[in-house]
Amino acid sequence: MASNRTRRIAKEIADIRADGHSQITAEPVGDDDDITHLRGTFPGPPGTPYEGGTYKVDIKIPTEYPFRPPVMKFQTKVWHPNVSSQTGAICLDTLSTAWSPILTIKAALLSLQSLLSTPEPKDPQDAEVATMLIRTPKEFERTAREWAVLYAAAPKKSAGEGSGGATDESLRQLEQKEKESREKEDLSKYDGYNKQLIDRFCHMGFDVDQVVAAFNFYGIDRANGDDYELEEAYMGDVTARLLGEP
Repeated sequence: MASNRTRRIAKEIADIRADGHSQITAEPVGDDDDITHLRGTFPGPPGTPYEGGTYKVDIKIPTEYPFRPPVMKFQTKVWHPNVSSQTGAICLDTLSTAWSPILTIKAALLSLQSLLSTPEPKDPQDAEVATMLIRTPKEFERTAREWAVLYAAAPKKSAGEGSGGATDESLRQLEQKEKESREKEDLSKYDGYNKQLIDRFCHMGFDVDQVVAAFNFYGIDRANGDDYELEEAYMGDVTARLLGEP
């Protein structure tokens, strides 16, 4: 027999499906039998840098629902002071102290949509974004729009948008910056060792972290990040450690 919690969640999903006006959705992520893990979506609010975009939200329903709020975070990257630009974590009282059992998943998604219209930089989740909004609001709007175009499939220039809209050049610069950031993050895993040197062991099926730890254990020379051939004795020692041999 379905629990009261399960019946309530199922009814809320049905109500959202029946509402074609709000353009809000909430559907099970995987198996339809598990309705405690949902993916919600809503359109970016008109008159904001987010207009025309579609924003996806990961929703996990706790066991104590509705007496505890759903756990939500943005899956779509968004430039907003109350949303982490890195993790999608959200700072919103509706999802914490102001939650009430009479509220619903739909109400929470509508609150997120409203949050995009009314940022609160003095109570930020992302300090960098909040600082930009306070000090250089035009720069904030430009960046928020670029992210909406790049990550939320918003049009490059929405109706009524002026010359401050995202341009092809600015988008290319943003994409390049994201690429460089990812590459820098990837290289940091190698702890100063040459990537090709570490990858010779990774190609045997070992993880980067395992290989780097073995190199550190034996004090393998980083050689200023240059590639070189390991001595045969070191090759054997590192391989043996990775295989768990004494």
